[in-house]
Amino acid sequence: MTNQYSSEIRTRLLQVAWESLEHFLINGRRTEFTTETSELQTKRAVFVTLRKRDSGDLRGCIGQSEPYYPLIEAVSRTAISAAVDDSRFPQVKLNELANLMIEINVLTPMFVITPDNVVVGKHGLLLSKGSCRGLFLPEVAVSQGWDRLTFLDELCRKANLPRGSWRDANAELQAFESESWEDIENAL
Repeated sequence: MTNQYSSEIRTRLLQVAWESLEHFLINGRRTEFTTETSELQTKRAVFVTLRKRDSGDLRGCIGQSEPYYPLIEAVSRTAISAAVDDSRFPQVKLNELANLMIEINVLTPMFVITPDNVVVGKHGLLLSKGSCRGLFLPEVAVSQGWDRLTFLDELCRKANLPRGSWRDANAELQAFESESWEDIENAL
């Protein structure tokens, strides 16, 4: 996906993520941000990933596959959720912030895709079948070294479905692209 957001917008959204985390971990409540530009007012689907700066290990990742909030609010909310709501990890503590990196992914709208048209590294995927859902961002398949079929099977596993369930007639496969960036230095 081509870069839609300027370096100023990217920097501002990283600042929003850091400020949101710090404010929430100190005060236990969200902070409000004034929207400086129309780009930040547009509702967008967003994921925020937290990684340990020293090891690169995942520390939290939460997002929204649908555009429920204006971009600035979506980044704020998902940054906090990645820190305190990811059930795979204990909640982030204030003293951990200095050792974290933040990655922001802004998603394009979802579109239906056939398995044959999935391009590893370009597409993120959402698989839905009944009440089961699984989502991977585009970079996951690349970082794991998966080919297209492994990507689809691992997506089934993430959705708590048997491998190959993506082939079922009642399984819905949607794709998206994302623009992502991370902080070079902690913005706090």
